[in-house]
Amino acid sequence: MTTLVTGGAGFIGSHLAASLLQRGEAVVILDNFNDYYDPALKRRNIAQLGAPSHLQVIEGDIRDRELVRDIFRQHSISRVAHLAAMANVRVSVSNPHLYADVNIMGSLNLMEAASIEGVSVFVQASTSSVYGITDQIPFIETDTADRPLAAYPATKRAAELLGHTYHNLHNMNFTALRFFNVYGPAGRPDMMPIRLMEATQTNEKMYLFNNGDIHRDWTYIDDTIDGVVAALERPLGYELVNLGCGAPISLKELVATIEALSGCKINWEPIDTPASDPPITYCNNEKARRLLDLNPKISVQEGLLRTWEWFKAWKAL
Repeated sequence: MTTLVTGGAGFIGSHLAASLLQRGEAVVILDNFNDYYDPALKRRNIAQLGAPSHLQVIEGDIRDRELVRDIFRQHSISRVAHLAAMANVRVSVSNPHLYADVNIMGSLNLMEAASIEGVSVFVQASTSSVYGITDQIPFIETDTADRPLAAYPATKRAAELLGHTYHNLHNMNFTALRFFNVYGPAGRPDMMPIRLMEATQTNEKMYLFNNGDIHRDWTYIDDTIDGVVAALERPLGYELVNLGCGAPISLKELVATIEALSGCKINWEPIDTPASDPPITYCNNEKARRLLDLNPKISVQEGLLRTWEWFKAWKAL
């Protein structure tokens, strides 16, 4: 059984690939190593996977339809973990065409190839951002999620709907996992935990929305990977599943925790929350517990401690 991991050089993708490889499973990674953030970080992620015989890394783009088809044909792909995407809600505001091209058309290429080759399970990385501003808190999958606040969540919701099309027409087992603020060692450098840790060393001024009174449901990478692996192993028909810790904290609390870990004050000032960002993300994970046996084990405090210890080693502090 061979799993295709798109975006496998990224934060979540490389952790997933490592987990599958440790299980002795064959993995094909497809990643274009784009420069949204430093490609050297992604190449480091790949290097840390080693060179096992059951790993193949292909540098290419999910928008390349012929390449995608060739990968499915040549590598006998049986499962897909589609993590490749243009990420970041606020960046999508200024470049919606790129986000639509990658997140919708790239996903369509993968679903079409997967349907032709008859893959057993297609797992799509989605996002808690699809909920936008909603009265249903904590966020639950029965919400219509039809009021996205920016292009990024709109394109992710579109990919979820495309998944239903392929389930309906081709009986594809399609599970969309709505990730909630994933963080941890080797995390994306544009995400707030790593940015705040960097700021403890550089004194860069950080800007906190609404005086730090916005809440995010930070979910540790290991708990996220447990959910993705479980979804790959379970053909569920068509499902939308929240994958989050279920314990949001305020941005001000996040800052205070990292200050305590580092022993350094963070230089910050408040700014207004942009229209692209909701005041809270908050996961109802009952469905994931039922369908995927999800049991988040790592609290935010423990996860931030682990991330800080990694950060110190990385920066040789």
